[in-house]
Amino acid sequence: MLGGSTLFTSESVTKGHPDKVADQISDAVVDALISLDPQCRVACETMVTTGLVVLAGEVTVHNTRAEKALLEVEDLARQVIRSIGYTDSSIGFDYKSCAVLRVLHSQSRDIALGVDGLAKKKRQSKRQGAGDQGLMFGFACDETKSLMPLPIQLAHRLTARLTEARESGLIKWLRPDGKSQVTVQYTDNRPRCVHTVVLSTQHNESVIDPRTGTMSDKAREEIKRKIIKPVIQDERPELWHDGIIFHINPTGRFVIGGPCGDTGLTGRKIIVDTYGGRGSHGGGAFSGKDPSKVDRSASYMARHIAKNIVAAGLAIACELQLSYAIGVADPVSVLVDCEGTNVIDQAKIAKAIRKVFPLHPHGIIEYLDLLRPIYRETAHDGHFGRKGEGFTWELTDRTADLRKACGL
Repeated sequence: MLGGSTLFTSESVTKGHPDKVADQISDAVVDALISLDPQCRVACETMVTTGLVVLAGEVTVHNTRAEKALLEVEDLARQVIRSIGYTDSSIGFDYKSCAVLRVLHSQSRDIALGVDGLAKKKRQSKRQGAGDQGLMFGFACDETKSLMPLPIQLAHRLTARLTEARESGLIKWLRPDGKSQVTVQYTDNRPRCVHTVVLSTQHNESVIDPRTGTMSDKAREEIKRKIIKPVIQDERPELWHDGIIFHINPTGRFVIGGPCGDTGLTGRKIIVDTYGGRGSHGGGAFSGKDPSKVDRSASYMARHIAKNIVAAGLAIACELQLSYAIGVADPVSVLVDCEGTNVIDQAKIAKAIRKVFPLHPHGIIEYLDLLRPIYRETAHDGHFGRKGEGFTWELTDRTADLRKACGL
């Protein structure tokens, strides 16, 4: 709970941020393989740096088409880099000149035994074991239409609009890398106004003021007018006010960026990917993993459940924790925390969850339709609070069932 008068901050990053470049490559590998072999096992980690991309991890496929695709992931990585916008070697990283190294090997047979062995032993694929131990969290609250916390919602929209403005030519001097950070002032747990916006975007030399050697005031005003103000006013017009503090490219210049400026790694933006620091995180990343990994699939399910709880009017905010043991199908624990906003006992909500939603890996995968090539799109602008056919965990279609299970 954000009691009294409180400032809360969340950040996001653009498609061209080096860590997100890595995430998108890893998830492109998942998509390519799962489209040809829905039962593949993928744990693909990517590193990107100046002139180099490394793909490492564990992959198991079961047919020749998927095997062929696995041999072509170097080309796939280049396609992703090109689509993001790294097409010019003069900025230090581009899809043509970078080297791509593939260091992928098959999944450990011991891990495979835990995931698939239980199902084979019992002749029931529905008893597929969890791909690893761990704890996963889902969160939802009523601060936005998407039932996401307001700071991360705004931060994601800012970075998405930066990308849109670059790709459409609305702002011609933008380059792919960028970050946003939004601080919201809360009063008695409710968002009152936007307090501070930090936005740093990579740019070309054309907006450098020759007198100072830094980004011009004109360029900063263009960012405020074309990026920041429309995003905030589109979300909630009353949030925009003259007292907002702005830090736009506060270092003064951001010409060197992307993998040339910083090494990027898969799974290094887990707070950006989830709820911006609101609520808890179990520590497991999403990108590069097929849905047998509960780090990914159970986190999606936890978000779906938490969102339905809030949409059903059972609470204003809800955090759900699920925990698993490797090779064991059913969750070890289910914990509901509604931050004191629940209208009925939390233990009753937890009991209703087990009645309404499948919580074992196979059930989650089937329920959310996760054996599809939907993952690359999740690897930028957050995994939650999104629209689109692939984001099945964002549906709020079980509210009536939850209320009935709770006796309402």
